[in-house]
Amino acid sequence: MSVETGRGRLLAISDLHVAYAENRALVESLRPETDDDWLLVAGDVAERIADVEWALSLLKERFATVVWVPGNHELWTPPRDPEGLRGEERYRRLVQVCRRIGVLTPEDPYAVWTGAGGPATVVPMFILYDYSFRPPGTSREEALARAFELGVACTDEFLLHPHPYPSRQAWCRNRLRETASRLEDRDPGLPTVLVNHFPLLREPTAVLRHPHFALWCGTEHTSDWHLRYQATAVVYGHLHIPRTTWHDGVRFEEVSLGYPRERRPHHRDGRLLRQILPAPAAAR
Repeated sequence: MSVETGRGRLLAISDLHVAYAENRALVESLRPETDDDWLLVAGDVAERIADVEWALSLLKERFATVVWVPGNHELWTPPRDPEGLRGEERYRRLVQVCRRIGVLTPEDPYAVWTGAGGPATVVPMFILYDYSFRPPGTSREEALARAFELGVACTDEFLLHPHPYPSRQAWCRNRLRETASRLEDRDPGLPTVLVNHFPLLREPTAVLRHPHFALWCGTEHTSDWHLRYQATAVVYGHLHIPRTTWHDGVRFEEVSLGYPRERRPHHRDGRLLRQILPAPAAAR
């Protein structure tokens, strides 16, 4: 397939956590370099739907196209939450908000990036976790018990409700089926940019300060998706450890902003957005 490529850059960021005033100010500072720049937002914008809408609306005013995928924080139902929505109903409400303001979601037709470094199909995904990133030889129940004992259990256990599914892993299985079905129908002649909040591989979690937290970081069922679906790049967040890694010759970009206490030197230097396409010279 021949598609003429244009200008602009495909950029990415995640884990904006705009409930923090410092992060909110940083989001207000984000601007494209050209009118053709796209922005991938890989989840954890905020806990409250109104804050998610504020941030994504602001970014959509500035970037030619904004693509969002949910993180675990958007799916939380905090105490005294004004919406009070849980699980699938909360996710669908977020999708409605995004459609109203013109932001693409995992429920929309895949857009094709035809700018520099393209063409490539941009695939926003909502894939949860199923506790399969656990220590070898342990059951899910054993691994969870140990994580609680160590005090590293994710807040999802209290605030991320899977309704109407019986469990988060059941919701994850459903999302895997739906996403794989859509990916099989994509244009096979184009490479993909896969975007998910959680890493698609276990390997990136090896650098976690608390290894047991990997339980809430993904599923083994996506371990070959970067190869199966011809990814030229994989974008994710959640770990709050921004870096570039390579797996099977495919570039993986962790693009978190993270909490103010975690600010990295490149964040302090104003380099908040990660360039995905065209591939940076250092990544070629």
